Amino acid sequence: MSIKEIQEEIVDEFSMFEDWMQRYEYMIELGKSLPMIKEEYKTEDNIIKGCQSKVWVHAELEGDKLVFTADSDAIITKGIIAILIRAFSNQKPKDIIDADTSFIDEIGLKEHLSPTRANGLVSMIKQLKLYAVAYQTQLN
Repeated sequence: MSIKEIQEEIVDEFSMFEDWMQRYEYMIELGKSLPMIKEEYKTEDNIIKGCQSKVWVHAELEGDKLVFTADSDAIITKGIIAILIRAFSNQKPKDIIDADTSFIDEIGLKEHLSPTRANGLVSMIKQLKLYAVAYQTQLN
């Protein structure tokens, strides 16, 4: 599936819920299915700066696709990174770099987060795209 198709699927899933309490519960569930980062990658280097909670992200190139794993010490944050990883993992770095992230606004995520969590969300997206840039450089 393309990034756009996955994002549309996520928007459809979130539109099934009537209120934000249900959406938060769904995000917590998504966090439980997060591809977990290995303990050895839970280092300072892999912590996303700008997040209120601790969020670790690791990226590896498998063939020509980037695969992300992550973890967080907060359940909502774990759900947020799970959404992003679902959209961007197992994709080509160039596609991640070029990807639009307006699906975040479509599900209304940013406006329902505290300002510090919203900043953390922006930092997570930025970090995933930075990994993509680094690996795209290696592929060139």
